[in-house]
Amino acid sequence: MKFSQMKYVRPEFEETNAKAKALLSAFKDAKNPEEAFAAYKQIDSFNRNVQSMFSIANIRNTIDTRDEYYDKEKTYMDETRPKLMEVQQAITSALLASPYRKELEAEWGTLMFDKAEMQLKTFKPEIVADLQEENKLGSEYDKLIASAQIQFDGKTLTLAQLTPYYEAPDRSVREAAVRAQAAWFMERAEQFDTIYDKLVKVRTRIAKTLGYENFIELGYYRMTRICYNREKVEKFREGVHKYIVPIVKTLKAEQAKRIGVDSIKVFDDRYEYTDGNAKPKGTADDIFAHGKKMYHELSAETAEFIDFMMENELFDVLARPGKSAGGYCAYIDDHKSPFIFANFNGTRGDIDVLTHEAGHAFAAYGSKDIYPAALRRYTSETAEVHSMGMEFFTWPWMEGFFGEQTGKYRLSHLAGALSFIPYGTMVDDFQHHVYQKPDMTPKERNECWLALEKKYRPYLDQSGIPFYGDGRRWQSQMHIFRIPFYYIDYCLARVISLVFWAEDQKNHKESWGKYCRLVGFAGTKTFSDLIADAGLPSPFIPETLKIVADAAVDWLNSQKG
Repeated sequence: MKFSQMKYVRPEFEETNAKAKALLSAFKDAKNPEEAFAAYKQIDSFNRNVQSMFSIANIRNTIDTRDEYYDKEKTYMDETRPKLMEVQQAITSALLASPYRKELEAEWGTLMFDKAEMQLKTFKPEIVADLQEENKLGSEYDKLIASAQIQFDGKTLTLAQLTPYYEAPDRSVREAAVRAQAAWFMERAEQFDTIYDKLVKVRTRIAKTLGYENFIELGYYRMTRICYNREKVEKFREGVHKYIVPIVKTLKAEQAKRIGVDSIKVFDDRYEYTDGNAKPKGTADDIFAHGKKMYHELSAETAEFIDFMMENELFDVLARPGKSAGGYCAYIDDHKSPFIFANFNGTRGDIDVLTHEAGHAFAAYGSKDIYPAALRRYTSETAEVHSMGMEFFTWPWMEGFFGEQTGKYRLSHLAGALSFIPYGTMVDDFQHHVYQKPDMTPKERNECWLALEKKYRPYLDQSGIPFYGDGRRWQSQMHIFRIPFYYIDYCLARVISLVFWAEDQKNHKESWGKYCRLVGFAGTKTFSDLIADAGLPSPFIPETLKIVADAAVDWLNSQKG
């Protein structure tokens, strides 16, 4: 079914809550394993429908934040989802306490139950009002970002539409564009400070109500981190600082020399070649036409997937006023349909929509028939392996997007994969500092960010431009506001994607087979078990970072001639 034809019906709280309670009673009243299985199947179907409605409403709200109907539905979701968590937690408790748990585990495995136990650690009825407040503040941030109307180059631009100017060959244009972006944020600095301060306070309050010292432990539970902990993440950050930062510093020094500047200013960071960065050829239709060809040639599974996505219009990728920033892949359970949202802006990032976001969508589509839904739900670092891995497996088809600029694209893509890791790690480090000391003032948070910039991105000169020079760059990072502690998952996955890339250079068939096997397990294995099963090295071993970084640098050096 086409996305435009998907019907949205608001899940009214009283009716939805009552139905969930009735299904809970039926599960608890089961007289034998067969009745328990049948009752849980009804629960699973019901939950899929409710989540599908929320997903459709959220997608339509982000497509146009000015649509009054879906704006109201988004507000309704922010208020209702926390209230529904009480009965959902009761269902989780009943699942764990079922007298037929042994039979259920034999059928579905124990990981689903381990995740359920972790889920119970994230909720009590006493926090409903605070969860509603957290949702409201997150939506307030989204609206503020989507409201951007920046006058530049004789046009009125959104933040996404301003992005191509950061890559302009004329340095004065790049600088003017970055200053225009920075000025927009600075004019609203107090609003961003207020939203985030309230978010930190409410999350800390939720954590303390649940019995935690601060939000960090709760944040890890929310992210369902079963196979690694805070200490392992700290070790990973140490490895990034020791092995990745020096390499990126060298790559950036080479970039500065290549573009003819003494040092990399903020407005130079995205500009890589004096004759211009690699840009995709043609229109959005041209990009999608080659994308279809690419996935048809990659494998039978990806061919089926891309045909389904295109036939059902499961993309919204053109930037326009009122549209939310960024990109994501959502899933609509009732229709077994992924949905890709993005903001095309004429840069190589547009191709990421058909690689990165399509990697997410391919994994979701491939797991569409897995039951129960909990077995489909992989954790976020696994999800990012799906997407970042796909970025590299599609390299052989990049000529159809970039033509004679394909070499530049591959160089930029691989170097960018390395340089992203310190930035993503810095985002994670910053959040640990913030939630460790939730009473920090806005000024102290900005100072913390600046200190981390010097640690993780010592090559970047951010002086002279308010917003960047003031340590406010973090305010443009949606995940810091909306999904705390998610960002390190990108970094872990980026390391694994580089392992896949290195192996793919040697044996595509074998590497693609490993990737498909990993994707096929969906949420039935932990992140650590998935990479072990695929015979891949753990990113929590610092030496792994050095091995993949060295392999990437060797390849980059081999292309210089």
